[in-house]
Amino acid sequence: MKKVEAIIKPFKLDDVREALSQAGITGMTAIEVKGFGRQKGHTELYRGAEYVVDFLPKVKIEIVIADEQQELCVEAITKSARTGKIGDGKIFISDVARVVRIRTGEEDEAAV
Repeated sequence: MKKVEAIIKPFKLDDVREALSQAGITGMTAIEVKGFGRQKGHTELYRGAEYVVDFLPKVKIEIVIADEQQELCVEAITKSARTGKIGDGKIFISDVARVVRIRTGEEDEAAV
């Protein structure tokens, strides 16, 4: 099994969710986060004072999938989250050793 973590722009969340659903991938966790990479921050004007916004709002999506769904998942996220501008985000994939569904005790792929 794999854990897919994607950092995307907030306004792309619904597009990504829909693309994943169409790809047959159900169940995900979305978390509002802040961060920056090459995009850095930007300056804003508030009540006449200029200040720097170092961390930009993003959404982190976490999905646990079967190994064979990995490419389908990455493709769905990439196509639906891309704007072509800096700050579109990143996808991280890691191995998952074990999953347990709390309610039933099912394990691994049956629990996903």
